[in-house]
Amino acid sequence: MRRRDFIRLIGGTAAASLPSMARGQSADQKKRIGVLMGVSDDAEGQSRISALRQTLHGLGWEEGRNIIIDVRWAAGDVQRAQSHATELIDLAPTAIVANSALAVSALRQATNVIPIVFVQLNDPVGQGFVASLARPGANITGFLNFEPAIAGKWLEILKEVMPTLSRVAVIFNEATAARGSGGGIHMPMLEAVAPALKISLSPMPVRDSDDVERLIGEFSRSPGGGIVVPPDVFNTVNREAIIAAAARGRLPAIYPYRYFISSGGLISYGLEITDLYRRAASYIDLILKGAQPGDLPVQAPTKFELIINLKTAKSLGLTVPPTLLAQADEVIE
Repeated sequence: MRRRDFIRLIGGTAAASLPSMARGQSADQKKRIGVLMGVSDDAEGQSRISALRQTLHGLGWEEGRNIIIDVRWAAGDVQRAQSHATELIDLAPTAIVANSALAVSALRQATNVIPIVFVQLNDPVGQGFVASLARPGANITGFLNFEPAIAGKWLEILKEVMPTLSRVAVIFNEATAARGSGGGIHMPMLEAVAPALKISLSPMPVRDSDDVERLIGEFSRSPGGGIVVPPDVFNTVNREAIIAAAARGRLPAIYPYRYFISSGGLISYGLEITDLYRRAASYIDLILKGAQPGDLPVQAPTKFELIINLKTAKSLGLTVPPTLLAQADEVIE
């Protein structure tokens, strides 16, 4: 057999025996995007995914046509985040969107190559995820959650709503705080601001919803108390339990996001979350077109909002000062 015929025979045999490879190469024309959410698959979580999808669509990326999106939900669970990170990496995505330090930490253990765009991360430099905000380097970049200084504003607002405030519990989960959630990031600023406001702080580490109910109940037995609920995937996942326990204890509480207030919380001051997911989609677009994540600067939030629930204030016997109402972006009555 001549060499040319031999090569043609081998090539034809290989092609015939590997139809799945051919199909795989065709499927590879679509870019695959992984999404690891630290929060739960509820209405709030879906609103974030919807903002991401809609923005990508507006940029020309359509599911089923030129992209595939794989979403996993960790629901505040460390082990689940690690398992889902492995699953997503095994799918060999072109890029990954990661919500919270919990998700980024799990993904970084699984890859140092695949581009990761984080959303709602508190201190990426301090946690070693990026070299600097201006020049992240490596494979990770994204969008910050809160600067630590905002914690002082939470205390000031809570004191303005309740002038007799003298004791504040700060709710956080030790496992998620250890991975960069709000309880670990914001406590130093709270401790720095509290003395000037004549407030004593009580860190309140909680493991589950039973802890939330029990510890808030115990804290409410003495007068002058209030609660700061920092941004933490545990607090987001367990927000209904936190809001209900605060109501039973007749404790004013300040939260980081609007959805706590629409669920019955008193007041929130924080960023407009879906804006971050729209901006994250713009980074994914750049990466899919060839940009390197290490060259894309980490960006801070630009939209903040103050939300007040007057119905909850009335149930607590509180009168919200007119000056604070005038500053509110939304008042729920």
